Amino acid sequence: MCRTGRESGPYDADHENGEEAPAAAFAALLEDSVEELYENAPCGYLSTLMDGTVAKVNATLLDWLGLERGAVVGRMRFTDLLTVGGKLYHETHFAPLLRMRGEIGGIALEMKRTGGGRMPVLVSSVVKHGDGGDPLLIRTTVFDARDRRAYEEELLLARKTAEQARRQAEADRARLQEALAVLQRSLLPDALPTIPGLETAAHYRAASPDRLGGDFYDVFPLDGKRWAFFLGDVCGKGPEAAAVTSLTRYTLRTAALHDPDPTAVLTTLNKVLHERYTAGDPRYCTVVFGIVEPDGETGRADVRLASGGHPPALVLRADGHAGHLSTPGGLLVGILPTAPFAVATTTLDPGDTLLLHTDGLTEARTGGDRTTLYGDEALLAFAADHAGEPPDAVIKALSCLLDGFGDGLDDDTALLALGVPTHPAPGSATKNTT
Repeated sequence: MCRTGRESGPYDADHENGEEAPAAAFAALLEDSVEELYENAPCGYLSTLMDGTVAKVNATLLDWLGLERGAVVGRMRFTDLLTVGGKLYHETHFAPLLRMRGEIGGIALEMKRTGGGRMPVLVSSVVKHGDGGDPLLIRTTVFDARDRRAYEEELLLARKTAEQARRQAEADRARLQEALAVLQRSLLPDALPTIPGLETAAHYRAASPDRLGGDFYDVFPLDGKRWAFFLGDVCGKGPEAAAVTSLTRYTLRTAALHDPDPTAVLTTLNKVLHERYTAGDPRYCTVVFGIVEPDGETGRADVRLASGGHPPALVLRADGHAGHLSTPGGLLVGILPTAPFAVATTTLDPGDTLLLHTDGLTEARTGGDRTTLYGDEALLAFAADHAGEPPDAVIKALSCLLDGFGDGLDDDTALLALGVPTHPAPGSATKNTT
């Protein structure tokens, strides 16, 4: 449709007059929009003279603080809007940095609200300069930080709660470790007995204070001449293993008093464990049980022992040699209804020591990558270096060796050494350590 005449509307009139009319209208609308945006912006705006006197402020900031424009513009300084703490920070940090840099942003302050309330804000300011470079005024933007403050308070509360939980967990862990230590000690002898013509020493190293181990040892008299000893390792960890350990120690002691033959003692233990744990959760152990009979006249000691799936004992000779005491046969105790056990014998001369240990020692991880097991051969070489030393010196050296494994020690380790002193004092008791 063709348009004719001036009745076609203002569009054509504006068009005929060029761009002046729409440009003026757009400028007017833009001016209104800018002013409205300034007044009702989501953040606060204010302009101050260089002495801090407020020259202009938007409605948003006035609403936040509960103030009237007439009471602020030309009557208050920016610092009058701040709390005492905010004013102090402004004077000592904010204002000097602003003068130095000409602008500063994201500074946390607190502003006063009508009625005595406080409002956390983030403030950014920039100095406006004139054509000659002289500072004219300061334009400041104020962001509401109440949500951020609430978040920070929640975060602080969460940190406090977490810290309290951590302290409680540490206290609970300390009590647990103390209880475990007490229970662990109850599974071991308080001290080794004094044996005429013999020295003894023992050591127990827990891989972790948070786990109850299943390693055990004991030495006790059978009659006036013979002494029984044993050392072993129950499968598993925790209370279940502790129960098996307690049953094992009781059974070994009782069986030895009835029939001290090492094979008979292990046979009895095998029967008890298999019958007790054959259904549901099988439980078994490895153990060395032996009889030692010191001879006061010859200064020697005869040893008879049997092993049930346990690492062989080591004999450290006074002449500097060391070797394993072979114990043929010997299955894990409790794994089958019946199990064959065989007796091995040796004689300890003055200066000789018999060493028993659990596999936590030989299975310790070594090397920089902690992937190599310490092993039987390394232990044999270590023992040979300490052959001829008394039991307490051997155990002390092994304790230092265990220290050196650090976090490579994954399993508990029990050590028991029995030796004949090189020069026993007539009528004196030999030294015994645990």
